[in-house]
Amino acid sequence: MSGLRPQEQAELPQIEALIRQQRLAEALQRAEKFIARHPRNAAGFAAAVRCLLPTGRLARAADFADRGLRIAPGDESLHLLKGILEHRLGQSAAAIERLLRVLARGPANEVEVSFALAEAMHRAGRRDELDAFIAKGGVWLQDERAVVFAARAMQRTDRAGAQERLQSTARATRSPLLKRIAGFEAVRMLDADARYAEALELAQYVHRETTPPFDVGAIEADVEAQLRLAAKGRRWFEPRGPQAPATAFVVGMPRSGTTLLEQMLDRHPQVSGIGEYEGAFAIHEALIGLGLWPNDLRSLQAADAARLAADYLEGALARRRAGAAWTFDKTLHVWRLMPAIAAVLPGAAFVHITRDARDTAISMHLSNFHPKSWGFTATLAMIRRVIELERRLVPQMAEVLGLRFVHVRYEDLVAEPEREIRRVLEAMGVPFDPAVLAPEQNARTVLTLSYEQVRRPINRSSIGRWRNYATAFDAAWDALA
Repeated sequence: MSGLRPQEQAELPQIEALIRQQRLAEALQRAEKFIARHPRNAAGFAAAVRCLLPTGRLARAADFADRGLRIAPGDESLHLLKGILEHRLGQSAAAIERLLRVLARGPANEVEVSFALAEAMHRAGRRDELDAFIAKGGVWLQDERAVVFAARAMQRTDRAGAQERLQSTARATRSPLLKRIAGFEAVRMLDADARYAEALELAQYVHRETTPPFDVGAIEADVEAQLRLAAKGRRWFEPRGPQAPATAFVVGMPRSGTTLLEQMLDRHPQVSGIGEYEGAFAIHEALIGLGLWPNDLRSLQAADAARLAADYLEGALARRRAGAAWTFDKTLHVWRLMPAIAAVLPGAAFVHITRDARDTAISMHLSNFHPKSWGFTATLAMIRRVIELERRLVPQMAEVLGLRFVHVRYEDLVAEPEREIRRVLEAMGVPFDPAVLAPEQNARTVLTLSYEQVRRPINRSSIGRWRNYATAFDAAWDALA
């Protein structure tokens, strides 16, 4: 902050305080104003990236990181943030190389760089390198968070010891984040070892300790408002944006087969999976800001729609694999955003995937989703309410809006993969390619909770998983089942 007046020196600590308080929108506004006033100070760009990362605005965050690195090419904080972004954008090899270079310089942020590097190696499946990195030692291993990586390395030689270490950490630590990571890692191992009662008890404990109250009623209100509009036909809706015929979206709940579907399509030479891209949220938030969501989409101006479409497509194309013509967006909230997307990106395709609701529910409940944005995963009752809403809304909205739409059951996709993926490709207008039948050969880094499953050939192992937890499901599930 050299060269800044005392009043200006106070701006960055104020932004930092807002970030710690999770007041990210306010922090971002201040960071952008700081950058406008002090365009040669890299700290402002780093602050903006830190505001955007937790909300998944990766494309915009990457732009701020790149701008900051052009000003300060040796800035350690920006290189760390850029490495995290590269990894989350599926560019794990580049992230690992970058973070290794930073570590070689002995940076002040060595601990955080080490954790980012270890996570990238873990998710990229580079186990031998991760084991060697842990064996090498370092100050980062003295941080309590390192227990998770140490336990992962220990699994191959002492599974019981690794499991015990994770459970002990989950119950003893005061850090909510570490409690979730260690706890759900242990839950996964207990489930794999058929210790189902212990897995469920530990998951319920972690949810109770770390998940804040969640307002399912807000989701219900939004869905009911859309259903009332759907009952009126299309009088309230008019597509205004430019045609987007080479754009597709997944529609479905987490843990319903969305990652398998994306990995299959991403194997097609004409289709590029772009992960959970934040562009759909930006469209939705812009329509809220214009006062149009959901009741007045017909008043959307063509110029506004074109601007929103251009913003979405710019980010999507930046993520698209070279040589591909299509993008496949795996954003998991699209089921609630279909009218917004259809208004701004008419002609886009929507692939709805569902799975036995009980399998979906238990997989969500035993997994580590963000405790705020996915807080309904804390109880099976809340999960059931959200699945019921999704299954009421999606078919009606697809019909009313006249979307390019196809529905796939996960169980059918696993049993008859060629038949079902042909249906999807036909709806998109893309010819069949046999490469899609070998998703396990996809080298793309998977950052979702299904990252281990999709490294195996298509199989039925997760079908009927809920029966291991049958006592947790009552008659209220019968209609969905």
